[in-house]
Amino acid sequence: MEYRRLGRTDINVSLISLGTMTFGEQNTEAEGHQQMDLALERGVNFWDTAEMYAVPPRAETYGATERIIGTWLKKNPGKRDQVVIASKIAGSDERLTYVRGGKLDFGRANIKAALDESLKRLQTDYIDLYQLHWTERTTNNFGRLAYVHKPEESFTPFAETLQVFADEIKAGRIRAIGLSNESAWGTMRWLTEAERLGLPRMASIQNAYSLVNRSFEVGLAEVAHREDCGLLAYSPLAMGALSGKYLDGSAGPADRLNKYPHFKRYRGPHADPATTKYVALARAHGLDPAQMALAFVNSRPFLTSNIIGATTLAQLESNIASADIKLSEDVVNGIEAIHREHTYPCP
Repeated sequence: MEYRRLGRTDINVSLISLGTMTFGEQNTEAEGHQQMDLALERGVNFWDTAEMYAVPPRAETYGATERIIGTWLKKNPGKRDQVVIASKIAGSDERLTYVRGGKLDFGRANIKAALDESLKRLQTDYIDLYQLHWTERTTNNFGRLAYVHKPEESFTPFAETLQVFADEIKAGRIRAIGLSNESAWGTMRWLTEAERLGLPRMASIQNAYSLVNRSFEVGLAEVAHREDCGLLAYSPLAMGALSGKYLDGSAGPADRLNKYPHFKRYRGPHADPATTKYVALARAHGLDPAQMALAFVNSRPFLTSNIIGATTLAQLESNIASADIKLSEDVVNGIEAIHREHTYPCP
C-alpha cells in the first residue's frame, strides 16, 4: 500500500481510504468490524466517517457509523495509533432538525458540541482529521454547476472557525482539519485566512470525483496540487454505477441505487451512456470496470486518498487491490476520449 502525506501535517495516510457510511444502514456492526479488520490487514490506515452517518441520513441512524467504529476501537485498544480517523461536523441543512435542534453552524459552541459527541461515540480522545462536511453558505456542491448568489446570506467568519480549531488542536482533541464539498474560492479563503492569522491550515478537501464527475479538475485540482490541500475523493465508483452492475442487470435489490432509488446523481440519460463506454473500455483491456475506475482516481497528482465504500468483503478486497493497478497509455487515452465526448455527465 502506498502512503501519502496529509497536507503539510506529519500524518501519512493510505492511498485507499475506508469509507464507512454504510455501517449502521447497509452493514451491521459485525460486518463493519470485519471490514475494519480486513482494511487494516491490507494496509488501509485511513478511515472516513461523519457525525450524520449512516447514509441515507435519518434521525434513527444519526451517529450510528461513529458508534460502530467506537466499538471496534474499544475491542482493539492497542490499535488506535495504527489508524487515522477522519470525521466531519454537519453544516447547515433545514432537514437535519434532529442534529442539535437544527441550529447548525461553524461557531465555537456548535463545533465543541459536535466534537464532544463524536469523541464519545468513537470512544477515543482525539480525531486525526476533523472536517467541515459542507459549507454554511450556498455554493456549487452536491451536483450543482450553476452558481446561485444569495446576497442576504450570512455565515460564520472563517477566522472564527479557524480559531476554534486552533484551540481544539492545542487541547489535543483533533490533530488536523479539512474541508468537504467546498469550492475553489472557499478553499483559497480558508488557506489565506490561516496564513494571515497564523492559524491551522486546511490539510485536505473531500469532494466527489470519478470518471463520470471530473468537475473537481476545473478550479480545485490546481489549488489542491499547489497548496498541499489534496483531494480525498468520495464516490469514486459513482455509488457503484461504474462497476457496470446496474447496466447488465447483475445488481440486486440490496445494492445502493436499487435500494435507494432517490439517489439519481449517477443514473439517467446523461450518466448511463458514459458509464456504458467506460465499462466497455475496461473489459476490452481485460480489466475489471470498478478497478479501472478506481485506478484512474488513484493516479491523479492532486489526490491524497481515494475513499472506497463496500458492503461486502469481496467488494472491499477488490477495491483495495486497485492500488496495485497501473493503467496503460492505451487505457488512459481511451478514458480521455470518452471524457471529451461525455465531459460532465454527473457533476
